[in-house]
Amino acid sequence: MKIPQSDILTTNRLGRVFTNTTATYKFFWLVSILQIHAKSDNSRINVWDIVIRMVANAWYPIHYFRLSFGKGDSLFSIVIELQRITQIPIDANNDTVINELTSRLEEGQIKRQLYILTRNVPYRFLSPWISYSSDDEVVKRSQTLENECLYSLHKERNDFYIKLNPAWNNYLHNHYNLLVDFAYWNLTLFLQTRNPNVPAIPNKLIRPEARTQLTKQHNYWDMVMNIGGPIHCIYTNVELHPGDYDLDHFIPWSFVSHDLLWNLVPSDGSINSSKSNKLPDLNVYLPKFADLQHHSIQLLLNANKKPSAIDDFISLGYTANELASMDDIHFRELYMRTFNPINQIALNMGFETWKY
Repeated sequence: MKIPQSDILTTNRLGRVFTNTTATYKFFWLVSILQIHAKSDNSRINVWDIVIRMVANAWYPIHYFRLSFGKGDSLFSIVIELQRITQIPIDANNDTVINELTSRLEEGQIKRQLYILTRNVPYRFLSPWISYSSDDEVVKRSQTLENECLYSLHKERNDFYIKLNPAWNNYLHNHYNLLVDFAYWNLTLFLQTRNPNVPAIPNKLIRPEARTQLTKQHNYWDMVMNIGGPIHCIYTNVELHPGDYDLDHFIPWSFVSHDLLWNLVPSDGSINSSKSNKLPDLNVYLPKFADLQHHSIQLLLNANKKPSAIDDFISLGYTANELASMDDIHFRELYMRTFNPINQIALNMGFETWKY
């Protein structure tokens, strides 16, 4: 992915900021600067504000989705440690993390962790414009806006800030979305090599504002119950009726990051809070889950019903008709081949196993 070109700016240098990157801090540094600049016309940005926002942007992919940032990544270890110190919830949104860390910045443990991020990234990020020799040298040369660099660095007693080059102001505002996409696209490539078996990495970088309502999936299971009668929760054996159940992601959404029907099952309302983002014990629940899924497909097709959600099963490699024609043993085997590897990867990432 390339960034928009300019006749008057050194955009080719900005396009090289992620070349030979060995850690995640540059991606989050750029995104955080862009976000702060987008909300204000003030070209002066406090470095502490930037690093706090870096932590907030990395919070969700690290804590909720458990993505690995690679061995020895300092941002990863800082985010983990700050959660331990502050007890901010793992699924907190950006504003919550930013407000909490900002209000507690003067606490020694917190400031020491954030200070680590102020030591290298402000200087090293400028390497496409200013060859690195020492921090002091980069500060001095940045203040001449050498090679039309993106910002200058300013360190005064108790004040450390950057000043965006005025020449970049309109470019950053006009191309904000593309530049953020550029940073996240490169971050995705970086993380894919460190999480080779993890699905949907692009969907795990930014905390969604709201989860989907699963309307078509609820309609599917309501139709199953209206035609075939109540079903029993595979976890508690409680009888479930149309409109009176929760939909559970069998493998947690925080791992699969999708709402496809083949991973959803009606459940007793008490289960979601108990199971949360844990993995079901496959030895106990996978046979029941597979049998219920198979039953639902056969029931609807035999009744000449084909709700739109049933097309989700195509991603398993079979049409609904092909799945319905399988015997129970082969359908279970398909689910074992599908879910056992997913479950093992999630276990390797630290997800816990749950049993009612």
